[in-house]
Amino acid sequence: MPAKVTLLPGSFWPHPPAVHITHGETGWLEVICGPMFSGKSEELIRRVRRAEIARQPLQVFKPRIDDRYDATRIVSHSQLAFDAVVAGTSAEIARAVLPETRVVGIDEVQFFDAGIVEVCERLAAGGARVIVAGLDQDYTGKPFEPMPALLSVAEYVTKALAICARCGAPAGRSQRLVATGARVVVGAAESYEARCRRCHVPRVEAQTGELFP
Repeated sequence: MPAKVTLLPGSFWPHPPAVHITHGETGWLEVICGPMFSGKSEELIRRVRRAEIARQPLQVFKPRIDDRYDATRIVSHSQLAFDAVVAGTSAEIARAVLPETRVVGIDEVQFFDAGIVEVCERLAAGGARVIVAGLDQDYTGKPFEPMPALLSVAEYVTKALAICARCGAPAGRSQRLVATGARVVVGAAESYEARCRRCHVPRVEAQTGELFP
């Protein structure tokens, strides 16, 4: 089945792998992607909350590296929150998923290793609904692995857009504001702002508020 796209304004496991294939129903993978401040985590929380209301057994995971707002909860920039299991690698997620789990949510999926693609594939093949959210581009505008691979195997893709901090246009890129060349820098409004294609530059820039006091 080809991926459905909507717009919004090698194995890495120890032996044996711990992903449980237990459900007879067809599972699938949903990917929510976009730049910083586009509502990705908020949309993930909305979907898993609906699954919780429907009493579907679910587990939600977040990367250990992301402790910006809370160490053990997914928290959106708008302060919506949902309890999560903290994991450092895709193997930890694979081992932690329980046999009865029907819905698996993973936030900030770009911070996990490449093995997360196979974990998601195996979970979906086992009948689980897998929902992941994360950046599809790094601060230079280049694809942010492993998101491209997840996008290619997903049944449903939601590309979220933010609002450009410079001109107000729809923004699909994340502008870094802090001086470092590291690809992974965990931060929020003090470190990034959303930019459109025209206003984004693939290097560190001053915060818009500093230019227009």
